[in-house]
Amino acid sequence: MKANYHTHTWRCGHAVGTEREFVEKAIQEGFEILGFSDHVPQPYPKTYTSPIRMTIEQIPEYTQTLIDLREEYRDQIKILIGYEVEFSHKYFPGTMDAIREAELDYIILGQHYAPNEIDGFYVGQPSSDERQLGQYVDLTIEGMETGLFTYLAHPDLFNFRGSEKDYVRHMTRLIEAANALGMPMEINMYGFYDGRNYPNDTFWQLATDMKAKTVIGCDAHFERLVCQPENVPGLMAFLQKHSLQVGDNILPLVDPKT
Repeated sequence: MKANYHTHTWRCGHAVGTEREFVEKAIQEGFEILGFSDHVPQPYPKTYTSPIRMTIEQIPEYTQTLIDLREEYRDQIKILIGYEVEFSHKYFPGTMDAIREAELDYIILGQHYAPNEIDGFYVGQPSSDERQLGQYVDLTIEGMETGLFTYLAHPDLFNFRGSEKDYVRHMTRLIEAANALGMPMEINMYGFYDGRNYPNDTFWQLATDMKAKTVIGCDAHFERLVCQPENVPGLMAFLQKHSLQVGDNILPLVDPKT
């Protein structure tokens, strides 16, 4: 891998380490591009504080920290400024207005809630509700169709415990939409490293069969996950099992300010 676009910072409240530590680890691991894409702040009511994302007031400091590091390390690595963005009808327009005010290279779509963090459910919780699965897929497709995202992060995050037939039917819709849009989907290293329900065998076999575009993302919430796939135990065997290619991971960025 020459590039990783999925890197978090301490501002999200569940990541550990400094941006400098992440940059130096990326250089050590041989990356040519390191994209920071912390969980995007959203224009929530003042009565609600998110436990998983920075605040809108932290955008200038987040941006300036990465601008300074980009300049300092310009001869060793290319640093990109981005966000992992949630799509929702209620908060997405205000979110984009806020982050477009600062320097911004790209955004990735990471759908953790449906219909949103305050009014909905976390899709990583075990669920046998096919309606919830359908809602997640519908919202994710709608987000992809905005044309603003470089790729779809952890598309298999939904922790579905219902029938495999229902899972395949809905995820087929998601992969078809990604293929129609030419959007890569992420094989998430953090999920594999941490023994989560993703990367999901059924999903990625389906993606292989449907010839989906893929990208590998470190989803680094701590320094040691800024690493190459061969340094995550079992990941290379998983990729080989599903005929998934590592590649150089360098993607054309979509301009989120359009």
